Amino acid sequence: MRPYSTLWYCTDINFVRLTDNQLITLFTNLIGDENVVLFDRLKPSLHQRIVHSLADDSLQPVCMLYPSTIAELSSAIALASKHRLRILPCGNATKLDWGGLVSRADLIISTSRLNKVIEHCIGDLTVTVESGVNYQDLQAVLAKEGQFLAIDPPYSNRATIGGILATGSAGSWRHRYHSVRDMCLGIEFVRSDGEVVKAGGRVVKNVAGYDLMKLLTGSYGTLGIASTITFRLYPLPEYTQIALITGDAVAIAQAARQISTSVLTPTACDLLSASAIAELGLGDGAGLAIQFSSLKASVLEQCDRVMILAKELNLQVQIIDAVADFWQLLEMLMWEGQLRDLDQIVNNNVVCKLGILPSAAVLTLQECEQIFKDISYALQIHMGSGLGVLRVNSSQDLGAIAQQIANVRSIMESHDGFLTILEASNQLKTENDVWGYTGNASDLMHRIQQKFDPKGLLSPNRLL
Repeated sequence: MRPYSTLWYCTDINFVRLTDNQLITLFTNLIGDENVVLFDRLKPSLHQRIVHSLADDSLQPVCMLYPSTIAELSSAIALASKHRLRILPCGNATKLDWGGLVSRADLIISTSRLNKVIEHCIGDLTVTVESGVNYQDLQAVLAKEGQFLAIDPPYSNRATIGGILATGSAGSWRHRYHSVRDMCLGIEFVRSDGEVVKAGGRVVKNVAGYDLMKLLTGSYGTLGIASTITFRLYPLPEYTQIALITGDAVAIAQAARQISTSVLTPTACDLLSASAIAELGLGDGAGLAIQFSSLKASVLEQCDRVMILAKELNLQVQIIDAVADFWQLLEMLMWEGQLRDLDQIVNNNVVCKLGILPSAAVLTLQECEQIFKDISYALQIHMGSGLGVLRVNSSQDLGAIAQQIANVRSIMESHDGFLTILEASNQLKTENDVWGYTGNASDLMHRIQQKFDPKGLLSPNRLL
């Protein structure tokens, strides 16, 4: 249990004292005993991830709520608002510890039981789902009708649609299909006072009103908790192959430039560090993974053109037919998701999100080779967007890791880019700037957050 057995919450008139037992009784009466789990009774890996998302001086949450309807979600948040209970929202908690540490959470609210596919408009290529729908389950449903959601997030086996939206976590497909914001047509979410708000629409032609979809995407649960989301869809391609070229980084950069100005239409084009290529057992030198998805004849012809280009630049090329296996192995390498289900979280990994001008991507790769030459690391950069992922696996002194991350951030910023620390030990996050934001919109973002959540109850201080 928590270090203290009572909670003090300030209302507009006076102080209201709630014991932990009173709080648990309130929510049990509201949404049922089966939907309220005491914090100390959570699965150890989930318990650890929640602790790992909170500031070190935070009290432990009392319990975790699993509302099974949108009405229950709304009522639970309204009750929490009434008693000024601070909330940590999540889906399946796969990315709960990303970014900044939450200063205090009295409750965790999971949307994982809001898992219905509400409407699949096959002819309109749209789908509306509750936010707790599992990503892979949704793709399986859509595949039966020859369609798919063009987002490929990390931890895809357990990620929920709401969690993907909250963190804005798109992957390599962003090269062709753009970001989560571009996929989202409509949203319904619950404000910090329990009110349900809707924006956008369920078909492409009917999207109107304030574009709150883009505002909530990547807000890390600080503006509201998504309850239903509508996405645009795409037809499943007939055939997919990957052309993987490896070799000298400078030649790889030249290949990337030629591909970007050619008639080739890859759905993914990822620059991979030599360390990543080596760990995948796919050769030597840097790599460029180019995926084509279209009619079979078109895919084969485009892969042939890549082979010709690679030969001209003295690069090695491999044609990969087992596309799903390749991306799964790369995800395991970059994110090491299997470690996150352990009862004790291993904090050796530091995972960062990068943003860089695509023209400077190879230079970034070369600089990182020097910075991390003595330790295990892997770097992946999407050549279309310039977004990437850096994983550093090291048990060395935290101060040394922090300095290395600072060096990479300096390189990013010198090319108008950024570095954000997603996963790291609490100590590293506490002692270093997590977000690395150098723009001038901080005041605007703070005022927007005040409008949506004036009491500061949703993921407090996460974006600081």
